[in-house]
Amino acid sequence: MPIVAQSTETTDWVSRFADEVIEESERRAPGAKTSGAAAPVVVVASGLSPSGPIHLGNLREVMTPHLVADEIRRRGYQVRHLISWDDYDRYRKVPAGVPGVDETWAEHIGKPLTSVPAPKGSPHPNWAEHFKAAMVESLAELGVEFDGISQTEQYTSGVYREQILHAMKHRGDIDAILAQYRTKKTPAKKQQQKPVDEAELEAAEGSGAAAEDDGSSGSAGYFPYKPYCGNCEKDLTTVTLYDDDSTELTYSCTSCGFSETVRLNEFNRGKLVWKVDWPMRWAYEGVIFEPSGVDHSSPGSSFQVGGQIVGIFGGEQPIGPMYAFVGISGMAKMSSSKGGVPTPADALKIMEPQLLRWLYARRRPNQSFKVAFDQEIQRLYDEWDRLEAKVADGSALPADVAAHSRAVRTASGELPRTPRPLPYRTLASVADITAGHEDQALRILSDLDPANPLASLDEARPRYDRAEAWINTHVPADQRTIVRDEPDTELLKSLDEQGRESLRLLLDGLAGNWSLDGLTHLVYGVPKVQAGFSADATPKELPAEIKTAQRSFFALLYQLLVSRDTGPRLPTLLLAVGQDRVRHLLGA
Repeated sequence: MPIVAQSTETTDWVSRFADEVIEESERRAPGAKTSGAAAPVVVVASGLSPSGPIHLGNLREVMTPHLVADEIRRRGYQVRHLISWDDYDRYRKVPAGVPGVDETWAEHIGKPLTSVPAPKGSPHPNWAEHFKAAMVESLAELGVEFDGISQTEQYTSGVYREQILHAMKHRGDIDAILAQYRTKKTPAKKQQQKPVDEAELEAAEGSGAAAEDDGSSGSAGYFPYKPYCGNCEKDLTTVTLYDDDSTELTYSCTSCGFSETVRLNEFNRGKLVWKVDWPMRWAYEGVIFEPSGVDHSSPGSSFQVGGQIVGIFGGEQPIGPMYAFVGISGMAKMSSSKGGVPTPADALKIMEPQLLRWLYARRRPNQSFKVAFDQEIQRLYDEWDRLEAKVADGSALPADVAAHSRAVRTASGELPRTPRPLPYRTLASVADITAGHEDQALRILSDLDPANPLASLDEARPRYDRAEAWINTHVPADQRTIVRDEPDTELLKSLDEQGRESLRLLLDGLAGNWSLDGLTHLVYGVPKVQAGFSADATPKELPAEIKTAQRSFFALLYQLLVSRDTGPRLPTLLLAVGQDRVRHLLGA
């Protein structure tokens, strides 16, 4: 075991789990440290079912072990992060809202996901590969290193043959463990973020079993293995006979009526039921750390039952924190059984990888949080930028420093970042106003800081592109900013002397304050000057009425510029409109 100092970032949850995993790894390999033998590879795991769009809730299944693995890797240990693609699970239902999919896909229900056609127009060979591809691309952008394992390949190539035969030989022991929970009342079905095989659930319930996906029982006894039909490929099969000595297995299909007898020691078209499959993999791969959703904390859940079944395969249960659900601003818990749920790819279109990593790193696994697709994303970016500033000047708290470090870099190095990270809300406003005209956007952004102008829009990328994508895809049309072509003459004529004076003060100060800071000072200062105060007066020096006067002045400017009472921040809006057009619209 390498002699590496423990991380100094000991106040965050990632470091605490890393400590536990390293301790557990050393406990499982006693003597390696003192004998000089090569240190064992620390194995952490995730499981994802490509049954449909892999959403941001599923991403927590990956990010939790990724962050822990990366911390262990930073300390000099060898780590292997496995992602088991549960692509040999049954196709349960046709998810709604998936482009290129219609009701004809229902004929494939019950087949392995890798035997279901991909949506129309997809370049991928099957359903599972179609949804895996988007997730793999997103994980690469997020800096997640992993070893992917296709369960279709594992099962159909015979990798698990000995484990399957072992499970069948010890089916009585497995059944006895599961029986402890079958007498208990079935809890209300919860939304899962782990794959659940409904065929297995139906088989269990059909035999009177209360626990989910136990396997099938009948007159021939309990069997923890389910074949896929050799005729229709579906898993609506029932094992009717099995001989331990010859491994001959007979099954019949309730879907098409097909039946056959096979030798299980050479048969590769089936799988262990989920509650047996999961602990079998723990033992086979030597998994030390794997999280699971909060739904697995209840008695009889896959994780709890797996903790007993794993011993049958000579393994141990991994350290397994329960993670809370991830939501979207304004939405309840997500489910991949329905279409339209936001995926990591959707999030990465509107936010940089660092921000998305930070959302998962800063909250303990048992804390729920939301990913913002609405106006809240601007506040999140403001919070992120403030954290960056605090980290830079050394004033951030240790836990915040740790979360920031995990967001911007991995053990392999820094993630690519925007050279000039201008405020997201400013970039969004500029993208909104310029409507795709990059030359105008560059002009406006260069005016933000005339002493240090942008030489190219690329300096503000990719953050600018993310903000532009957010404006174009998540801001309703009635909230978009459209600058007037001509002055609102009726409104200008109706102004009293105070209103006309406020516009004169603003116009007189434009040329000398044409920068983001200068215009901010100007627009807030006009109402102060009108009330007899200095433009530099602080809020403590001003009566409460000044805030009311400022709001009225701002509303007037918005009406004259964009025909609304609100809009982008006025300094940004003024820069975007340009001096000549501002003067024209304000009646100069």
